[in-house]
Formats: sequence, C-alpha cells, structure tokens
Amino acid sequence: MENPIMLLCDIGNTSYHFYDENRDYKEHVKSFDPSCVKEKVYYICVNKALHVNLRSLPNWIDLSEYIDKKKYYQTMGIDRIFAVESVSDGIIIDAGSAVTVDVVKNGQFRGGFIYPGIKAMQKTYENISPALAYSFNFECDLDIMPKNSQDAISYGYLKTLYSEVMSHNLPVILTGGDALEFKKIFRDAKVDEKLIFNSMKKIILQNEDRLC
Repeated sequence: MENPIMLLCDIGNTSYHFYDENRDYKEHVKSFDPSCVKEKVYYICVNKALHVNLRSLPNWIDLSEYIDKKKYYQTMGIDRIFAVESVSDGIIIDAGSAVTVDVVKNGQFRGGFIYPGIKAMQKTYENISPALAYSFNFECDLDIMPKNSQDAISYGYLKTLYSEVMSHNLPVILTGGDALEFKKIFRDAKVDEKLIFNSMKKIILQNEDRLC
C-alpha cells in the first residue's frame, strides 16, 4: 500500500471504533456522519442499517467482501469471522456485551458459542431477586464449591464457561472490553485488545492487489 498507516473502523450497533497507528477513538452511531471522513477507511460492520448507508460512500471499503464466508455459518457476525481469521490455533473469547467463544484448529473454524456478557448476566440474577444483585467475583476459587452468595453466582456463571473453554486444550486469546476481567480466571491467556484490527490489517495485506 502507498500509505502504511491505514484508517480502520470496526462498526457495532452503538459506535464506530476507529484505529490507526496514531489514534484509537470511538464515535456514536446516532451522532456521527461518516461522510465527513474524506480519507480511505477500511471497515467491517455488524449494523445492517449503517452498512447500507456506507455502501454509497466510495472511500469506505467493506473488508467483509474479501473473506470467504462459505467457511462460516450464514448468520455468524463479521466481527467473529475476522477474529477467527486472525489465528491458526486457539480459542478466541471476545468479552463484550455478549461473550463469544470460537474454536480454531489448524486454521479452520470448528464452531463456537455465545454466552451472556457480564452486565447482562448480573442483570439476570438481579431480576430473579434483589438479594442476588452482586457483581461477579472473578477471583473466586473455581475448584471449591462456594459458601457465600456472591461466589455462588460467580461460580455458576464462570465455571461453566471455564470448563468448556479448557476442555479443548488450546491457547486462549482474550479480547473485548472485559478481557482483563476474564484474564483473572484464564491466567495463561493472551490478551489482544487489537485482535480485530490486526486481522483487518492481515486481510488488507493479503488482498493488496485488489484493494489498490
């Protein structure tokens, strides 16, 4: 590419997350006008309405068009697909408003599952009873049955996830806003806060001739 500094954008349901070598910032989808960006932007987008609008802007390049989607199931989010494209062997845990877990072996996607995020699950317990309105204790001992309410709900949430992930005996990669919380239970995991952006760079470089 002529310019090694690329403006990347990971678009969710609430924000545009921009990244290049010098900047990392977000803009809210309700207040930001993407047409104000005049430089070339390489993006992925899970927001269907925004996706339609962005197609009319020639400087916004949809990187999802450069992925072989036949390797994945039809309704799989493009953010998960790009996370999978970034690794050859491992389990990727993207800890955001939902927790997505995807298994990659020998460069092939082997499946995954979606788990409630921290805030969503805490709200679920609180809706059952105000007496269960605890924050999760990520430092509770998952090898010992709990004897207090906070650890009881923490164990119920974390043990199932931990056991399933560890059963695959693969390296664990953590990303997303709550990655550092999950690092407390997946102690040997690698935290990669730029996983999606690094994958976007990889796809751009692999398709350099087509994107010039």
